[in-house]
Amino acid sequence: MESTYAVKKLARLAGVSVRTLHHYDQIGLLVPSVRTKAGYRIYGEAELLRLQQILFYKELDFSLEEIAGILDDPAFGILEALEGHKKALEVRRNRLSTLLETIDKTILKLKGGPIMLTNEELYEGFPRETAMAYRQEAMEKWGTQVVEDAEHKLRRLSKPDYKKLQATGENINAAIAGLMHLEPTHPKVQQQIARHFAHIREYWDASVAGDNLADAYRGLARLYTTDERYTARDGKPDPAYAAFISKAMIFYADTQLG
Repeated sequence: MESTYAVKKLARLAGVSVRTLHHYDQIGLLVPSVRTKAGYRIYGEAELLRLQQILFYKELDFSLEEIAGILDDPAFGILEALEGHKKALEVRRNRLSTLLETIDKTILKLKGGPIMLTNEELYEGFPRETAMAYRQEAMEKWGTQVVEDAEHKLRRLSKPDYKKLQATGENINAAIAGLMHLEPTHPKVQQQIARHFAHIREYWDASVAGDNLADAYRGLARLYTTDERYTARDGKPDPAYAAFISKAMIFYADTQLG
C-alpha cells in the first residue's frame, strides 16, 4: 500500500469525487497531512483510515456533523468502531435479505408461480436440531452471507424441482456405489463423479467455493472420511463407500478442476 495519496488518487481509491474531498477539507472533516506550496493536497494512511470511517458512518446514515463529533472524540477507537460497523451492517444486510426474499415471493405469487421454499423444506429429512446444527456449522465455516446466498438460490426452485434435485443426488450416489468394484480413477467412476460435481454445484452459491472450485471440492471429499455424518449412505454408516467416493472426488479435482 502506498504511504501517500494525491487527492485524485485517493478519490479514485475510495470511490468519491475530488469535490467531496475538497469539501471535507474545507469543513475540517478530512484534512490532508501535507499541503504543498503549489496547493496540492497530500493524504497519508491516517487520513485513508479516517476516510474509511467517514464512509462507513455515512453508509449508516450519520450526518457529516455527527461523524466529525464521533471521530474527534478522544475516546474514539478505530478497532471498536470497525466492530460496531460490522454488527450494524450485518443487521442491515439481514434486514435487506429478508426484504429481498419477500419481494421474490411476491413476484412469484403475482406471476402465478410457486412460493419459495422455506428453511424447513430446505432441510427436510433431517431432525430439526441436526438441520439447524448443520446450518450453524456452515455459517461458522463459510460465513452467514455465503449460507444465506446458497439457501436463497435453492429457494427459487419449486418444491417439485427441489425434490427432483434431491432425487438426482440419490441416483448419483447409487450409481457410484454400484461401481465400487472398480478403481476410483476408472473412467466409468469419474463419469459419475462429474455428475456428482455438477450436482453439488446446484447447491453451492458462487461464494461458497470462491475462485477455487478444486480446493472446495477436495475439502468436501475429505469430509467423507473425517466427519462421521458424511460416512453414511441411505442413513446407515458406510465407511467403505465414503473412502471410495472421497478418493474418486480428489482424483477428479486434481485432473479436471486443476
